[in-house]
Amino acid sequence: MKIGLYPGTFDPATNGHIDILSRAVKLVDKLIVGVASNAAKKPLFSLDERVEMMRTEAEQFKDMADIEVRPMTGLLIQFAQDVGAQVIIRGLRAVSDFEYEFQMTGMNQRLNTDIETVFFMADPQYQAIASRLIKEIARLGGDITPFVSPYIAGQLMEKIRNNA
Repeated sequence: MKIGLYPGTFDPATNGHIDILSRAVKLVDKLIVGVASNAAKKPLFSLDERVEMMRTEAEQFKDMADIEVRPMTGLLIQFAQDVGAQVIIRGLRAVSDFEYEFQMTGMNQRLNTDIETVFFMADPQYQAIASRLIKEIARLGGDITPFVSPYIAGQLMEKIRNNA
C-alpha cells in the first residue's frame, strides 16, 4: 500500500490546500493529512479546530483514497516514518516556497533516504492564496469566498467575530 503524507498548518485550509489534496489522493492508496502544531506561526485556530476543519474538507475525497487527518508534532520526517509514509506531498506557489522546500527536502533526504518528497505546482488560480492573507482579508471585512470553501469561510468569520 502506497502511503502519502500531506503536512501543513492549515490555518485555515484554503482552496489551494484542497486542490493539492485532490491531486495527492490520485497518487496514493492512503493519504495522511498531518495538521502541524506550529506555535511559531501563531495560528488563529487551535490544533483540534484545524484537524476538524481538514477532516470536513477531506470528506469529499473519501472515495478516491483512504484519508486520515491527524495532528502532527515534532519533526516532519519522524512523523512520516511513524505513519509509514513513503512519500511526502508538498505544494509550491512561488520561488520563495521553492527555496524553503528545497532546503527542507535536502535535510529530510539526509535523515531518511527511503521517503521521497513530491511537489505539486499550485494551480495558477491559487498561486497568490496564503492562509495569512485570507485571515487578514477576513479581519478587515473583505470577501474571502473566492479563496476558501463556504464551510471554512463560516468557521473563519465566526472565529474572528468571537475574538473581536
